[in-house]
Amino acid sequence: MKTAALQVAILYVLVLVGFICDKTKLFTEEASKRTIDLLLYIVTPCMIINAFLEMEATPRIVQRFFYSLALMFLTHFIAILMNLLFFHGKDEQNPVFKYASIYGNVGFMGLPLAQAVIGAEGVLYCTSGLIAFNVITFIHGFKMMGGSQYHLNIKSLLTNPGILSVVIGLPLFLLKIKLPTVIAEPISLVAGLNAPVAMIIFGTYLSHTNLLTMFLEKRIYLVAFLKLIVLPLICIFGYRFIGVKGSLLVACTITACVPSGNNTFMFASKFHKDAGKASQIVALVSVFSIITMPVMIALAQTIH
Repeated sequence: MKTAALQVAILYVLVLVGFICDKTKLFTEEASKRTIDLLLYIVTPCMIINAFLEMEATPRIVQRFFYSLALMFLTHFIAILMNLLFFHGKDEQNPVFKYASIYGNVGFMGLPLAQAVIGAEGVLYCTSGLIAFNVITFIHGFKMMGGSQYHLNIKSLLTNPGILSVVIGLPLFLLKIKLPTVIAEPISLVAGLNAPVAMIIFGTYLSHTNLLTMFLEKRIYLVAFLKLIVLPLICIFGYRFIGVKGSLLVACTITACVPSGNNTFMFASKFHKDAGKASQIVALVSVFSIITMPVMIALAQTIH
């Protein structure tokens, strides 16, 4: 599928920009660390709110949205449960591998693929996947990567960027509230920063890693197997068994089979994990996904 290869190619062009910026000291890894909070606490919430603003709340769309949202939450819970069996022990890198096995690049890879394969309906379904991803990753992902550095309590939930953005965006969607252009347009512009800025930051971290060791790290291959093959197959056959089919099944498959997400290295950096290793995981798993994504999507389209 050309779309999958094209998205990975675009990703690597942006990564190359970050790589060059770091090598020329124009925008270094240290500067990237200070930019990550901007992405997590400003850009990502704008992206979620913007997703709500771009959907039209007809009764049919609202019904399908909540049905797909439930399935997208379920997809992430399946991934979390599946990964309880792997990456145990006290190795401080284990949370990085576990996170990469659970959380995919739904926004940058999933939405364009859904648009190309399914059309507008697919974008609606994968938008619900993006919302589920952000809500869960800012709770479970923060706790898993942060460990003792992050305390999950009422205050942390109420100030959680993923939760807050849904609290703001969902009523706007359901009540069909159209924000003035002077507010909606800045939200849209800031939301558009997510993929390019995240990939440039990714490149700055990758420039400090030993690329040869990336191919020698066996655990990266396990992450790729779990994220790109096992999880999508569970979703395809499991959801089909409970009656999910057609465009919704394909959209769930796309959400499940996208490679490890940008947040892997951003969370690793924020919580003082090995951001270089996280960058290697995202880089190599993304390459493998060029082969696996078309296969999984084709299987979802043909299964009856």
